[in-house]
Amino acid sequence: MILVRNVFKLKFGMARESVALWQEGLEVLQKAGVVHDTRLMTDLTGPFYTLVAESTYDDLGAMERQLREESQLPEWRAVYQRFVPLVDSGYREVFTLVGSTVPSLPAAGARAAATG
Repeated sequence: MILVRNVFKLKFGMARESVALWQEGLEVLQKAGVVHDTRLMTDLTGPFYTLVAESTYDDLGAMERQLREESQLPEWRAVYQRFVPLVDSGYREVFTLVGSTVPSLPAAGARAAATG
């Protein structure tokens, strides 16, 4: 299993708008059945105005498939194009999970069944 963090350094004062756009985008991706587990995090310490989108995948191939599927959704592209002007820079971190005492996030279907 791999963990992927997309780290965005936002323009000063753009955290609230950026989080709202990501939440809107994640709804689009969830409705399309593309996203299975993504967490959004903002900074408490360190560089100000940092937004992190964190997901797990079975392997790199699964990550690549999801990225391809996302890029083909016009609704996602529209949201992302509104997000891009709010960002100064960003980078991606990819980790192999080698152990955890914290369970991974449930798949979108499992969350819906648990809350539905």
